[in-house]
Amino acid sequence: MYFLMNISQISAFQAVMTSASLSDAAKKLGRTQPAVSAAIKTLEDQLGLQLFDRQGRKLVPVPEAHYLLTETDAILSQLSRVRQTMRSLVDGQTGNLSVAAMPGPVSVLFPRFIATQIKGDAGITVSILARSSNQIAELARAQNIDFGFADAPQNTEAQTLYDAEFIAADCFLATPADHPLAARDVVSLSDLDDEPMGCLQANHAHQQDLQDMFRARDLTFRTMVESQTFLPILQFVSAGQCCSILDPLTVVHVKTAGAMTEHIQVRPLAEKIRYRYAIIAPRYRPASVLANKMRDAWRQEVMTLLSDVGSDPCMEI
Repeated sequence: MYFLMNISQISAFQAVMTSASLSDAAKKLGRTQPAVSAAIKTLEDQLGLQLFDRQGRKLVPVPEAHYLLTETDAILSQLSRVRQTMRSLVDGQTGNLSVAAMPGPVSVLFPRFIATQIKGDAGITVSILARSSNQIAELARAQNIDFGFADAPQNTEAQTLYDAEFIAADCFLATPADHPLAARDVVSLSDLDDEPMGCLQANHAHQQDLQDMFRARDLTFRTMVESQTFLPILQFVSAGQCCSILDPLTVVHVKTAGAMTEHIQVRPLAEKIRYRYAIIAPRYRPASVLANKMRDAWRQEVMTLLSDVGSDPCMEI
């Protein structure tokens, strides 16, 4: 503790011990010779020990000085490591990151983004959880993750324990490649009257919105298959068994899925159907520089991905 409180004296001592002359030590430190001499004298006074014999302008180390050099080398090396670690923390280049995402994005888009951001940095440890949107909200409420990506929460009463940023964007229609609607530039909901559809479960906000829109137009929404996420539904679309109104990030997934796109066509809808996502962060868990950096970068990544597929994304309050 004593040496850590007198780093300037220790640095001067090390420089003198490892330099050919006092002037060389002063140049190494970027200080004047009198300043270096004064630092050595102060250190000797504080230790109660003469470290050098003064022979003219030369400082000749006594035996005890060589022992002290070993100790100061260790102290300064440790200090250097601490400085590097703290610099990495400040720059977001090291630390632990605990994140969660709902099943669709967590399969490809989210881990691909994280891997690109850390670029194999050995100083970063990542924990990625695949959870439902409700489970992600629970993790945020319990302050157990740095941030999560989910569908916009429907229950607003519990949001006093976490903060949420909302992103909304247009949905699209996915049809089998040989379906008559695949040839349309734009598809209307009236074109889907009594058409076999793949959809999310009935209690999902997106599905409830669709049901309301179909009823308002006196149209029949015919469910052929329902699932917790859209990815399993894509298999039925690819097999020619149904159509599906997809969230735009699933469309991004379709476009990056390779062979599946040969059997699926994605078309814009005449009616604006907005899908809402949320980036959720615990309110009372101190956010590291790394976590803030990743959350900000993921927000920008989502906006870019959504813009690239033409879904007109925007941040919502």
